[in-house]
Amino acid sequence: MSEPQTSLFPQFNGYVTVSCESDMGMIIMRGSVTAKGLGAALGTSLPKERKIVEGKEMQIAWMSPDELMVLCRKEHVADLITEVEGSLSTQHALVADVSDARAIFKLKGANVREVVAKLAPVDMAPGQFGSGEMRRTRFGQIAGAFWMTGEDELNIVCFRSVAEYMYKQLCVSATQGSELDLWT
Repeated sequence: MSEPQTSLFPQFNGYVTVSCESDMGMIIMRGSVTAKGLGAALGTSLPKERKIVEGKEMQIAWMSPDELMVLCRKEHVADLITEVEGSLSTQHALVADVSDARAIFKLKGANVREVVAKLAPVDMAPGQFGSGEMRRTRFGQIAGAFWMTGEDELNIVCFRSVAEYMYKQLCVSATQGSELDLWT
């Protein structure tokens, strides 16, 4: 069997910096993801609808009413899955490592909101979307999810099969000279 390949893209330095996170692990949990013991197993409270919360060395994102995604360092994935499966042993749930099936892009710069607004039908105006919020949407022709980690930093997750397309459209949108200066 072949080893999973990490899709690495060079850092793009436009008016917003675009880079690909290569050490991020992702666990999807579907089913009874609001089970009483799950928060204790993860060491934090569970996120509310369309939110992402910080835990100890991880983030937990609400993806849908019956789905959560845990983001952590890849080396912690196996241990977290064991803990989560133990806490959900009496519940109907699916817990899966999707680290090699997804790609995460990090955008940094004063105009990260503008780059996303060019591609996704989400109101990115300050005061309408901020840290701690999570959205699933479309970026051009592909599905993705994103959240802000600060006023000038944002993460986007998409399927690895469309990561190259996502990277290229983010780079085009962040190219020097294409600024719209919507919120400056």
